[in-house]
Amino acid sequence: MKRQNLHFLTVICCSILISACASRPGISTRKFRQQVAESPVFETNFTGFALYDTERQEMVYTYQADKYYTPASNTKIFTLYASLKLLGDSIPALEYRISGDSLLFTGTGDPTFLHPDINALDTTYDQQVYQFLKSSEKQLVYVPRPTEDAYFGPGWAWSDYNFYYSPEKSVFPIYANVLRFHFMEGFNKPLVSPDFFTSYIEGFPDPDAPYSVFRKQHENYFSYAPKEDTLSFDRDVPFIQSAELTTRLLADTLHKNVQLMKQWPQVPELQMASVTEVSTDSAQAALITFETQPQKHFPVFTHRLYSLPVDSVYKQMMHSSDNFFAEQLLMLCSSVFQDTLSTEWTIDYVKKHYLSDLPDEPIWRDGSGLSRYNLQTPRGIVALLQKVDKELSDERIKDIFPAGGKSGTVESWYANPEGGAPFVFAKTGTLSNKSALSGFIYTKSGKKLIFSFLHNNYITSTFPLKKEMEKILQDIYLNY
Repeated sequence: MKRQNLHFLTVICCSILISACASRPGISTRKFRQQVAESPVFETNFTGFALYDTERQEMVYTYQADKYYTPASNTKIFTLYASLKLLGDSIPALEYRISGDSLLFTGTGDPTFLHPDINALDTTYDQQVYQFLKSSEKQLVYVPRPTEDAYFGPGWAWSDYNFYYSPEKSVFPIYANVLRFHFMEGFNKPLVSPDFFTSYIEGFPDPDAPYSVFRKQHENYFSYAPKEDTLSFDRDVPFIQSAELTTRLLADTLHKNVQLMKQWPQVPELQMASVTEVSTDSAQAALITFETQPQKHFPVFTHRLYSLPVDSVYKQMMHSSDNFFAEQLLMLCSSVFQDTLSTEWTIDYVKKHYLSDLPDEPIWRDGSGLSRYNLQTPRGIVALLQKVDKELSDERIKDIFPAGGKSGTVESWYANPEGGAPFVFAKTGTLSNKSALSGFIYTKSGKKLIFSFLHNNYITSTFPLKKEMEKILQDIYLNY
């Protein structure tokens, strides 16, 4: 009897062992070590990696995943999560109230107003904010919202002021805060949008000009170098934002009078102390100032107008790695809760209420990842993506995150090795000598994994890093 029992127990134990072994992934820890820790490509820089199994709810493999790295645009995953928690299903675009014969309005930080690519973002967009202001029979009065943010974020490179990826932050963005130059083949002089800036542009023949278009650092004066062999292309150059310029642009675009209220009166009725008329090409913009001291608190606007569905904006931010959208979204989040727009407030609030359980404290300073002060760990980003996973369905993940071999910044990389549907949905990140890739893997066997690759201090191009990551991710897809 005892021998039979022993035989029975042996059979049971063997069955359990075989079953456990059969359910384990097809990639061993040793192979992961060979692919990542012992990679001749990765050994020339600092690399961190973490891979998480959502079904088992455990880490599959980590390599230097507790070390901090500069994450570059992987920071946008933090911005996405903050927006998912703090915004609703549409972007708050404008706050306003009627006072007598005036319509007083202020911004929320919404980046979509008159964006030059707005139709590409959402084909259903009907410019309702523009139409609302255009059709109003009231006197339009723009009231700049208070903000704690500077026009550049902390740790940004000041010399990037001329490049499309570094537009200024503002409380009422308009035209994406950039001037678009459209060069056409056979024409030396570009078209510009908005054409308000036409008189601020000059061209000069300079074959050695460093850029085709450039702006004076501290002034809204632009130059371009016409060339006979110019092909058709667009170039975006950030302009310097101000409340006065916003008012002028609104008046010029709406073709109607817009007034600027620089301080809020302490009396309920609008009492103008002085009015200075400011000319524009197509309209007059009046600058209103008040002798009374401004109130301590910003006025309460009783109505809110919305623009695009949030997923249209999230998709643009993630697919194009759009720094402007990322920065404005964090400011926008604060507008839902307080008068003053503040990136720092949003970050502190989200860290305290939603990210206090991350394995490593996120060093998070801006929305886009342009800041060199940002620091994250691979396992911290994986933990963040677990939270994103709880907020989004697989369908939304595959729409918002760029798809390997198909869309966004991974369109040319991480394609399905068998030629099928995309299996990697991930956010890239790139700064000088810094590269990142983090997101989701949908394996051939039907599993969903979360991963994070962070690379710092390499002196090569990103090409060998991408090739090595592609090989590893494709192996995971086929064999996990």
